[in-house]
Amino acid sequence: MSDKQKIKVLVVDDEPDIVEILKYNLVKEGYEVATAEDGLKAVKTAAKFLPDVILLDIMMPNQDGVETCLQIRQIPELKNTFIIFLTARMEEYSEVAAFDVGADDYITKPIKPRALMSRISALFRRESKKEQEQVQIKIKDLIIDRGSYTIDKAGKTITLPKKEFELLYFLAKNPNIVFSRDELLQNIWGADVFVLARTVDVHIRKVREKIGEDYITTVKGVGYKFELGQ
Repeated sequence: MSDKQKIKVLVVDDEPDIVEILKYNLVKEGYEVATAEDGLKAVKTAAKFLPDVILLDIMMPNQDGVETCLQIRQIPELKNTFIIFLTARMEEYSEVAAFDVGADDYITKPIKPRALMSRISALFRRESKKEQEQVQIKIKDLIIDRGSYTIDKAGKTITLPKKEFELLYFLAKNPNIVFSRDELLQNIWGADVFVLARTVDVHIRKVREKIGEDYITTVKGVGYKFELGQ
């Protein structure tokens, strides 16, 4: 999506000053902006507004950002929405929890508006490159369709959250090649997003739970590969 006038951003934070600053800078850049002051209102607003990007705080009244992200990811129309956590929480468990529920980026406060705009643009640039890739991969008994973000396994449709799908798609596109956690982080989350290596392990585990254990192999001490077999 290249035209910022068409890009909608939902800002979710219980601090009015932060919301005002973010909204001002986003509108100045040409984005259409909606706001919510807590998690419950964020889910309702997101379902109606259908934002392309959500800037989400973690510590909020009524419902925290992690639970809010989890609920938003369950709304089919928002499966491709970028969710960026903006939070003062710097603990490792908070970051891991954010990525586990489907965050695309995790930024600690305070952040300069210009830097935030750059991170948002980087997400859309990466998405644009991915859209130019092969749309469908047929491998083993799987049909992995990037257009619909679905997997067909022996006639059964499986839907994965965005990052889990992209991880499977990338490995299946490069079968029998071992990728380290760092390589997977750079290819799936991007070099400009700091993500803990443990996040890759969690996503691999979730993919295996949904499609089976016979596809992604762990190469001890190295990383992961999609096992094509004989």
